[in-house]
Amino acid sequence: MGRHLSPRLPLAHRVEALANKWVLYVLGALRRHGRPMRFSELRRLLDGVTQKMLTQTLRALERDGLVHRTVYPTVPPRVEYGLTDLGVEAGRLTSAIGAWSVEHARQILAARQNFDNQAATAPEPIR
Repeated sequence: MGRHLSPRLPLAHRVEALANKWVLYVLGALRRHGRPMRFSELRRLLDGVTQKMLTQTLRALERDGLVHRTVYPTVPPRVEYGLTDLGVEAGRLTSAIGAWSVEHARQILAARQNFDNQAATAPEPIR
């Protein structure tokens, strides 16, 4: 029996597909390269990702319909991951988030520094 998704689903269930840094990085890598990629290519490209995390991320993306997995009948089997139409659309969104982050990085860093400075000089609460 399949699960039916209601349009009234909580927002968290709708956006969890994109709410992970590795999801954003994988979508970005596949979008930038414009072609399906092998697991080992993605792993080399995504500095810091573990084999386990990349496997989990790719499975989640495949489950959500953003990535398709193609297995070629070779010895050993060759597996490639590519974006679906839905994945291409999501890639546009994540690309916009990345561009915004780069454009506003200095402002974000300054705000963090200001916040940290204020927190460091805040008076101790009275007990």
